[in-house]
Amino acid sequence: MPDEDSKTRPSVHGKVRWRRFAIAAVPAVAIAGTLVGLTAQGAIASSISVSGQEFLVTAGQLNGTGFEQFGGQVTGSGGPRPVIISAIKSASLSNLCQSVTVGPVTLRLTAGGGGSPVTADNLVVDASGQTGSEAIFRNITIGQDAGTLSEDPGTAGQPGGFGQQADSITIDNLVQHTWLTTAGTFTLPGLSIGFGGSC
Repeated sequence: MPDEDSKTRPSVHGKVRWRRFAIAAVPAVAIAGTLVGLTAQGAIASSISVSGQEFLVTAGQLNGTGFEQFGGQVTGSGGPRPVIISAIKSASLSNLCQSVTVGPVTLRLTAGGGGSPVTADNLVVDASGQTGSEAIFRNITIGQDAGTLSEDPGTAGQPGGFGQQADSITIDNLVQHTWLTTAGTFTLPGLSIGFGGSC
């Protein structure tokens, strides 16, 4: 009589137990979705890498509604760099100029002249410095916990950090030394890009 172990056993096809799969997968998907949502809203810091080169941004006037500002950092070729993060729900900029030096030449972008300003939604700027000849903040709160900022852009800094927010902002003769700019929509009437001098 042949040994029991030498008998050929019928192959068993694997089956997916969908109920167990759902019990394991649904919470994981929910947690991942929550983390992505919090990152998009700025509640969780995401690691942003930049080119390692600042660019200059100037404007005759910036007008914005839904303003938040707090400290953060970006990572460039020289390591982490501190930045001032400014978020504006809806912004308009007259006589916008942006310039960056690439090797021996300067790339220059202009837009928003002739009475048609540049407009941006959900504008976020990471800058090392910002100046203006005059700034007006309406209904401003200074010194608020950066993790609790509640203006419409929906961004936030690290809990316990210094932050400020305002219903609206106007800055005349804006000058920013910027590492990174993002926007949901950026409309540039009268756009011109070429090589020339700095702004």
